[in-house]
Amino acid sequence: MALVVFLILVAFAASGGVFFRPGTHYEALKKPTWTPPNRVFPVAWTILYIMIAIAGWLVWRAEGAGAALWFWVIQLVLNGVWSWFFFGRKDIRLALYDILLLLAMIVAFIIAAAPTSTWAALLFLPYLAWVGFATALNWRIFQLNGRRPAGSQG
Repeated sequence: MALVVFLILVAFAASGGVFFRPGTHYEALKKPTWTPPNRVFPVAWTILYIMIAIAGWLVWRAEGAGAALWFWVIQLVLNGVWSWFFFGRKDIRLALYDILLLLAMIVAFIIAAAPTSTWAALLFLPYLAWVGFATALNWRIFQLNGRRPAGSQG
């Protein structure tokens, strides 16, 4: 039953990507040549979200509401609001700050979870790699677009 709760929490965070999607403003942005095709993102995130939910559940089972679980909750919130910052508010800079904090919380979770649930920590390694890549992508889009909000004319 607890795993279902973690899956629901992750689905709620993932809903930011459903409500705030790439649109004409994103298409108009200058992007690096190494930007993946749009179709890659939902596949990657679906797999990662399942792994995130399982990792949270494993930590909950191992230690309850300890430090690792708090890092898990914080990273989930940061993950959930990134799409709103980047696609909803069209603010590349704010999204960059968010994803940098997200990256730090992922690392903090891995460190905090490892002593009590090796599997939870391991499940976060692909997430760390993907968000590291996404951070580089966010940074490069920020650089290429004159550090202006996405879709602005200035």
